[in-house]
Amino acid sequence: MEKDIRECINNLSKNGFDTHFVEDVYEAKSLLFEMSKPYLTFGIGGSDTVRSIGIVQQLKDAGKIVYDHWIEGLTKEQDLELRLMQGRCDCFLCSANAITVSGELVNVDGIGNRVSAMCFGPKKVIVVAGINKIVPDISSAIKRIKEIAAPLRAKSLGLSTPCVKTGKCTECDSPQRICRITTIIHKKPVLTDLSVIIVNKQLGY
Repeated sequence: MEKDIRECINNLSKNGFDTHFVEDVYEAKSLLFEMSKPYLTFGIGGSDTVRSIGIVQQLKDAGKIVYDHWIEGLTKEQDLELRLMQGRCDCFLCSANAITVSGELVNVDGIGNRVSAMCFGPKKVIVVAGINKIVPDISSAIKRIKEIAAPLRAKSLGLSTPCVKTGKCTECDSPQRICRITTIIHKKPVLTDLSVIIVNKQLGY
């Protein structure tokens, strides 16, 4: 695993991503906050990882404007507006469903606001991921998403998709299906300043 981590970090850098490795969530939070200082508006993707390190509240306490669609009690219109603003914010924070040893970011979305913002729109994108997200290759990334990330995410949302019951993807036609859009970022997008922070811990789904 240590060899895979080193290769992953090295290849992420080769692929043009500004890459960092930290030992724990405290270092991750400190680095994130330092990197956030030049920016005023922040978008938060639907990420358990980002929220688990406590950066969202710290940004708010620092007077930053945070567009977060996880706020309770939002109307559909408010939810949509926040998702749209995430794509035009100064800095977008999210995680990845999987990161290959060869340095690619692989994600599956239901709505698409996260993967859209990761590719184009915000001035800065910061991806935070635990070492549990590192996989050998793209096929392993898709497998991880189908067998681990998607079922756990669907369960956390209280959905009744087949994967919640079986624990793995069945390529369902459920109206609640969250696996609708797959993106692979092979190299840093031309117009997007994208950083990746790898945390030496198991984080998120």
